[in-house]
Amino acid sequence: MTFNEANTVEAFIRDLLSGGVTHHTAVGHGLARRTGKISGLGWHYLAAEHLPRQPHEVLVEDHLREALIRLNPEIAAQPDRADDVLYKLRAILMGVRSDGLVKANEEFAAWLTGERSMPFGENGEHVTVRLIDFDDPEKNQYVVTTQYTVRAGATEKRADLVLLVNGIPLVVIEAKTPVRSSQSWLDGALQIHDDYERNVPELFVPNVFSVATEGKEFRYGSIGLPVDLWGPWRIEADAGSPALQQIEKAVSSMLRPQVVLDLLANFTAYATDKKKRRIKIIARYQQYEATNRIVERVVAGHPKKGLIWHFQGSGKSLLMLFAARKLRLHPALRNPTVMIVVDRIDLDTQISSTFYAADTPNLVKADSRAELQRLLEQDVRKIIITTIFKFAEAEGVLNERSNIIVLVDEAHRTQEGDLGRKMREALPNAFLFGLTGTPINRADRNTFYAFGAEEDERGYMSRYGFEESVRDGATMPLHFEPRLLELHIDREAIDEAFKELTGGLSDLDREQLARTAARMAVLVKAPERIQAICADIARHYQEKVAPNGFGAQVVTIDREACVLYKKTLDEYLPPEVSDIVMTVNSGEDEYAPWRRDRDEEEKLLDRFRDPADPLKILIVTSKLLTGFDAPILQCMYLDKPLRDHTLLQAICRTNRPYGQAKTHGLIVDYLGVFNDVAQAIQFDEEGITRVVTN
Repeated sequence: MTFNEANTVEAFIRDLLSGGVTHHTAVGHGLARRTGKISGLGWHYLAAEHLPRQPHEVLVEDHLREALIRLNPEIAAQPDRADDVLYKLRAILMGVRSDGLVKANEEFAAWLTGERSMPFGENGEHVTVRLIDFDDPEKNQYVVTTQYTVRAGATEKRADLVLLVNGIPLVVIEAKTPVRSSQSWLDGALQIHDDYERNVPELFVPNVFSVATEGKEFRYGSIGLPVDLWGPWRIEADAGSPALQQIEKAVSSMLRPQVVLDLLANFTAYATDKKKRRIKIIARYQQYEATNRIVERVVAGHPKKGLIWHFQGSGKSLLMLFAARKLRLHPALRNPTVMIVVDRIDLDTQISSTFYAADTPNLVKADSRAELQRLLEQDVRKIIITTIFKFAEAEGVLNERSNIIVLVDEAHRTQEGDLGRKMREALPNAFLFGLTGTPINRADRNTFYAFGAEEDERGYMSRYGFEESVRDGATMPLHFEPRLLELHIDREAIDEAFKELTGGLSDLDREQLARTAARMAVLVKAPERIQAICADIARHYQEKVAPNGFGAQVVTIDREACVLYKKTLDEYLPPEVSDIVMTVNSGEDEYAPWRRDRDEEEKLLDRFRDPADPLKILIVTSKLLTGFDAPILQCMYLDKPLRDHTLLQAICRTNRPYGQAKTHGLIVDYLGVFNDVAQAIQFDEEGITRVVTN
């Protein structure tokens, strides 16, 4: 299909939504139908001139008043109470310029999702006010309109398409017809983000998300989201189909009334970022799809497990947040317990900070085995965050209830000590879902035993690999650059040192390999080698990394090496440019300058994340190689033997998007880890070695 002034992208989307029925001048509630069948996706089309509203009114108040009476018996008994609700909603719209768009949007969303009440009950008792019926879609009115004009003072803006539920504009769509070859979805996204949200913020107070397309690509984002982070909405296995077909599939999947309402109720979060700013988050399609698969499986009651591989950096923490919240609120699950199990001794991981930043209700931490046992024995119905090691200490059954759902982060590590089996013994009737950022090898039998369901093709209930992640812009591609080849260490020595560092040895081999690893450590820490590498790091950083405002990480073989690198780097760069992050135990006086408590360490990491701070390089050995999220980090200087899961997790610290200047994460290899990529990253998953290219 060719789009032009007579045949626009706007009309194409309007007809997909409404089934091409464009003659109505008024509509009732319920999905749009023609001869008994749903018309299009169920939206009624009403031309802008047939909507009973003035340009300065964001809401179609007549439609909303009818919905309030229809959905609330207390308002139906006294219809003038609808005006009291409308007065409250108008106040939120009017306050957007002083309160800010995110705060106003969050308050309006609380009304939309039934979190606000009015004294309409007996004796002035407060009762919940429903603006939308999430249980029975037929009780809502669904309208798509075009050229929706909004006037604020002297400013007037006109949105191409708007989706209204009960007279409330929930979705704004800019559909650009590509009359110029240079025109793209980005033009529409910029118009929404830079122009409309700024000049008519009132229109976006009730907004769930906005869409931009030019008939070739489909992107969506929430209020305030920078346009380079707007994501696609894809259907599995549609990557090879023509562009127009992909747009049609995206519209037909994402813009169905039920999906818009599901995104509003279950896949929107508000959080406080590191700079203490309030932000709005909306799920990416892979988070939406995996969450709903988890919920469907739990509601169906079988199978009682599933393995989810979503590539490092593609939003696993948020997936767990959305899944936990939707499970907790699902009426069929009778007030379930959701357990978030992390694989670190320290509970303050990226996942738990995501839950706390989003003000998740009914959230508790089980810091000890006794606390975990108490919570389960007392049958606490909340979201419990604990560590996998608490199960290693567990003996026997902790709770037999079937509406316990366990979400395990980095599930591939449960093979250590067969923790998956321990969990199953402790919670014999629970649902166990394992999430991993790296693919699982068939050799990891314990992981597949604990989490892999026979019903799932290739063992995964949901799969979102690195190719999809890079294609969608969720993560950046990774490049490696071997430098100072004369200083690279023999491949065999790297493998043996890795085994020693990770403990993957039989007792027979341990003594021999310990000697090999010790010899390698001596080689790696030779003063002339460290001098040459630090001089090279300083030069490379100043030429390639610093000019773009990015940060870097130096990964060394051990804590002694961290100190040696820091001292030598200070000869080439100002001391404030770098710092060491490592574990320091009491009594270790030689490392005392780098002993920090949790708050001090977090402050240091926040400084690293701040582009205005002089701290640009973090020197580490084992800390910050997993779970550390700092999009400003672009370059990793690698001088430690790593491979497989550990290597993939570490190098993916550099793959987070960060503005338009960041096109890839870079791994500078001083050890020779990537002399043979296929050897360094050994997975059954086809093509995984293409994660990193030189």
